[in-house]
Amino acid sequence: MTGLEERLDRILPQTQCGQCGYAGCRPYAEAMARGEAGPDRCPPGGDAGARALALVLGVPAVPFDRSRGEHKPPQVALVVEDDCIGCTKCIQACPVDAIIGGSKLMHTVIEPLCTGCELCVPACPVDCIVMIAS
Repeated sequence: MTGLEERLDRILPQTQCGQCGYAGCRPYAEAMARGEAGPDRCPPGGDAGARALALVLGVPAVPFDRSRGEHKPPQVALVVEDDCIGCTKCIQACPVDAIIGGSKLMHTVIEPLCTGCELCVPACPVDCIVMIAS
């Protein structure tokens, strides 16, 4: 990874949510460094993140693209234990391995590891995952 890619990646929120259209923050940083993506594709980073990325890239600052999602305060996932059926779909969906549990057993989120990407929410077939303020 080049120095520019590293600088861009450090600015990104590391949610690994994919809202930018890339598989995570590092691939997005690499695309920006190659000139293939603009600094406005990260909803978790918000307008402040877009401005910081534009500054590093030396391009005019623009607000983040609202069509990609909304900027939210920091949040984490919480498994509603009484409703969890232990299907493991949330574990498979988590890009940072912040959810643990066994098949047919209740799962839980390791809060310090959760980035708040929300990818586990639609994966849950029984809607037992809620997002809470971190």
